[in-house]
Amino acid sequence: MDDLNQPVPPPVTEPPFPIPVDTQGEAVPSSTPPSTPLGTSPPPPPTGEPAQGQEPFLKRFLPLIIGGIILLLLFFLVAKVILPRFQKAPEPETINLTYWGLWEPENIVSQVIEDYRALHPNVTISYTRQAPQDYRARLQSALARGDGPDIFRWHNTWLPMLKADLSPIPDSVYSPNEFDTTFYPVVKTDVFSGGNYLGVPIEFDTLALYVNEDVMEQNPDLKVPTTWDNLRQTAFRLKQVDPVTNQLTRGGIALGTTSNVDHFSDIVGLMILQNGGDPGNPSTDTVASALKFYTLFSLADGTWDETLPNSTLAFATGKVVMMLAPSWRALEVKAINPQLNFKLYPAPQLPGTNITWASYWLEGVSRKSLKQEAAWEFVKYLSSRDTLLKFYNLASQNRLFGEPYARQDMASLLQQDPYLGAVINQAIAARSFPLASRTFDDGINDKLIKYYEDAINGLLDQGNEETIFAALSGGVAQVLAQYGLSTSQ
Repeated sequence: MDDLNQPVPPPVTEPPFPIPVDTQGEAVPSSTPPSTPLGTSPPPPPTGEPAQGQEPFLKRFLPLIIGGIILLLLFFLVAKVILPRFQKAPEPETINLTYWGLWEPENIVSQVIEDYRALHPNVTISYTRQAPQDYRARLQSALARGDGPDIFRWHNTWLPMLKADLSPIPDSVYSPNEFDTTFYPVVKTDVFSGGNYLGVPIEFDTLALYVNEDVMEQNPDLKVPTTWDNLRQTAFRLKQVDPVTNQLTRGGIALGTTSNVDHFSDIVGLMILQNGGDPGNPSTDTVASALKFYTLFSLADGTWDETLPNSTLAFATGKVVMMLAPSWRALEVKAINPQLNFKLYPAPQLPGTNITWASYWLEGVSRKSLKQEAAWEFVKYLSSRDTLLKFYNLASQNRLFGEPYARQDMASLLQQDPYLGAVINQAIAARSFPLASRTFDDGINDKLIKYYEDAINGLLDQGNEETIFAALSGGVAQVLAQYGLSTSQ
């Protein structure tokens, strides 16, 4: 029991790790660092090594970053792709355009317009076919009042009169390079003003030589003439004269007068250009000699005179073997005499020249139109290959042929045509001047033509040449000045 009163010895505790002892029995200090006193911070972990229980910042927040990116992508997908599919697209602006034409009937143009509206249902186009008489004056009056058409037809020689009314073609419709490569070279000259192109052709025409094929076959020693001298000789051989009255009963070629040659001004203009002259400066020998040459067919050769009908009617009824005219006259010839066997050939040339005569129409957009961009887009559609083919095919259902194509890349489609091949094969060398007949412009063409008509009639009447050409030069200079052109243009 006494043992219970004995003091209890403290328990023996072993160090957590054996204390190393050196060979002499001395204790080796432990490498375990002393405990950190209270109130002091532990030393930082070595650089690049996280403290025990800590992770790198990027590793801790990487899931949150990836989640945020996924949410943003999902938001973009919903906002930009999914929701728009359930939202109704805004209605396009309703656009109403007015369009004045001249030659194409409403039933043909309406089919082309319907095709366009199938692609642009918000665009309505009202087409009106105008009468050609006084058309230019009526057009400009309407444009000046502000109630003219958005789109309208104009002649290639009218630029001096209309350039203030015409809207430039936007590059988005035809860039300058595209325009240059699409249409014939003369178009680039005829519609360029102030650094811009102002019109787009959807048809093209030139002077061509009409030949009665049956009569030529009856004269196998004769060939279709290609030069002016050969034309004179051939026409002289083909003319017929009543042996009793000595009256011309069949002309060889409708040339030499003004009253009954339907396109005398175009022919004279072509002769002047081929002779190296300038129709705008008639005080030169090149112009004078061209006019004198023209009158020889009547004065010297007797292959044509004023007793015969107008050239188109005379050709259709067999009273002249050849004439010079644009291709559209063939429609009249066929209407008058469906049985006539004829063909069109290139116009004669002077040796060493290659110049032909262009007279054609274009589509323009009014500078005052409130919908110029939409109007030009429709004009671009009208001048496209597919639309021109449709125009041609629709017109050909009711007449001999449609409009000759104004696009160079469509030339091969008509080069072998007996009527239009001559037009297309001459197009690349065509030039123009405001001596174009049948424009009814009561302006630059009609006024210049009148002065040239007076000069030719003066030569036919054997008048004083100095007086004749002085009057011609003064009149031409006055007209050109009226329309802002110099006598050298």
